[in-house]
Amino acid sequence: MVDTKVVRDGLHFGEGPRRGPDGRLYYSDFYAGEVHALDLATGDDEVVVAFDGQPSGLGWLPDGRMLVVSMLDHTVRRLEGDDLVLHADISDVATFHANDMLVYGEGRAYVGNFGFDLHGLITEVGIPRLLEPDYEPQGAALALVQPDGSVGVAAEDLKFPNGMALLPDPTGESESGTILVVAETLAFRLTSFSVDRNGSLQNRRVWADVKEFGIAPDGIAADTSSTGGDGVWVAPALQAAAFRVTEGGKVTHRVETTQICFAVAVVGDTLVCLTAPDSHPDVVKQERLGKIEVYDLG
Repeated sequence: MVDTKVVRDGLHFGEGPRRGPDGRLYYSDFYAGEVHALDLATGDDEVVVAFDGQPSGLGWLPDGRMLVVSMLDHTVRRLEGDDLVLHADISDVATFHANDMLVYGEGRAYVGNFGFDLHGLITEVGIPRLLEPDYEPQGAALALVQPDGSVGVAAEDLKFPNGMALLPDPTGESESGTILVVAETLAFRLTSFSVDRNGSLQNRRVWADVKEFGIAPDGIAADTSSTGGDGVWVAPALQAAAFRVTEGGKVTHRVETTQICFAVAVVGDTLVCLTAPDSHPDVVKQERLGKIEVYDLG
């Protein structure tokens, strides 16, 4: 039984959902080359910027300027008026398409990348091969972009670093008081790091192994308001559902969606799920089957 309500359809493939400074839901549509803003209360949807490229992760600098990941040229772009200008070039870090992004604090950004041609591999060997115990995916580095656009490596050998979320550090050992949780899609786990004040990452550890639930974590979103302790909502990439997971791998909630969930966001008391029938461009690039679905957390 489906738990969500569809508030927007006709997308190719939605990604990077974020609550914007104005309270609207911002998201990217990969194959339309567009970044949108959706008012969840009224349903009004606006194209904020469009370009000849493939947008993904979104975020904002402290002064309100938007950052957009440009996947194919491995850059982060900054919206200045109506123009997307170069903010950072992560091509020395990204070994394949740039992907999701988390921007926080003074404007630091963590940016993931595929690491290799995942869809080419799926075409060649199929998804079941990725689930076999002996499959060892190629690793990728996580980029750290400083507010001035300088780029470094935050962590190495992550297995398809994807969605990210910041949570309070329960140990109190982190300099900043926070931990970064990273979805390693092809390792079927969530990995956490202590965050230093300059954005560097320490104390890498498995935060939650979710393979037993068939979750290949894609987009994730922090949730510190629901019962059951600090957790993250997880888009499982292989199932028509979203899961709330806490440290150690406990699933506290499951929300059924109309089709496979690839990205999530929490906007106020609303869980937002971006869904599609598949992630392969051979399927979703040609059609407009993507949806935005919502679920009331209140």
